[in-house]
Amino acid sequence: MKIGGFADAWRHRDNHGGKLMGESTGDREARRDLAAAYQIADRHGFNEGIHNHFTLMVPGSTDRFLVIPYGLHWSEVTASGLLTVGFDGTVEGGEGEVEASAVCIHGPIHRLNPSAACILHTHMPFASALTRLDGFRIEATGQTEIGLRDEIAYDPLYTGIAYDVGEGERLAAVLGSKTILFMSNHGVLVTGRSVAEAYNRLYYLERACRVQLFALWTGRPLKQVPEPIVTKTIAQFVNSPSRRHGRNMGSAELHFAALKRLLERKEPPDYRN
Repeated sequence: MKIGGFADAWRHRDNHGGKLMGESTGDREARRDLAAAYQIADRHGFNEGIHNHFTLMVPGSTDRFLVIPYGLHWSEVTASGLLTVGFDGTVEGGEGEVEASAVCIHGPIHRLNPSAACILHTHMPFASALTRLDGFRIEATGQTEIGLRDEIAYDPLYTGIAYDVGEGERLAAVLGSKTILFMSNHGVLVTGRSVAEAYNRLYYLERACRVQLFALWTGRPLKQVPEPIVTKTIAQFVNSPSRRHGRNMGSAELHFAALKRLLERKEPPDYRN
C-alpha cells in the first residue's frame, strides 16, 4: 500500500486537545510513559532534530497506537499532546499530523508482532555509526554486549525513506522474534512489551555500541569472550531475579522509574500534562 491512498486522513484534527473521551487510568499512564521516553531520549542525545519516532499500542487496543505529532521537538512532548493513530494512518485522536514513515514502519510491526507493544526508532549516533560498517555485528566482547547479542536482527538492505507500508512489513519479517533491529545505512529499532522494557533496551544498546566503537578506534584486535562463557552469561541474564516479571518490578521498570524521577525535578514535570 502506498501512502498516497490515505495521506489526507493523517491531517485530521479533533477538539479534544489530545485527550480521548473516556480515557482510563491505564491510557493516561501509557501516555505519560511514552511522553517521558521522548523527553528522556532527548536528554540522552538519541534524537535527530524533529525526526524519528517512538510508538506505543493503546492499552487494550489491537489496531491503534500513540505517536508524536510531526514537528514537535522531543523535549516538548507531553502526554496529552500525543496522537492516537490507526494502522491505516487515520488520526483518531489528538491535534496535528503524523509523519508518513511512522505509520509505514511502526504500523506493520505493531500489527504483525503482538509482543512489540512499544517500538522505539532512532538515529542515535553510536548505533547508527555501526550501521554504516559493512558486515558489522555486535561482538561478544563484554557483559552488556553479551546481554543484547541474541536479541538482535540485522537488516542488510537500505531501500530509501519508508513511504510504503510494504517496507514496514519487510522490516517486521527481518526482525522476526528478536527485539532489536539494526537497519543498514540508517539507524536502529527496538521493541518491548512496555515503554520501560523498550527504553531500557535502547539505552544499553547505545552504550554497547559506544564501547565497541571506542574499542575499534584503538586499532587493536577485539578480545572475544569464549563462547561457553557467553552461553553461561546469557543464561545468567535470562534467569536473573531482576529480569523476571513478578510482583516486584524488574530492572527495566526500576531503571525507567529512576529516569522519570530525573525528569520530575523540573518544575513542573511537564511530560505528565
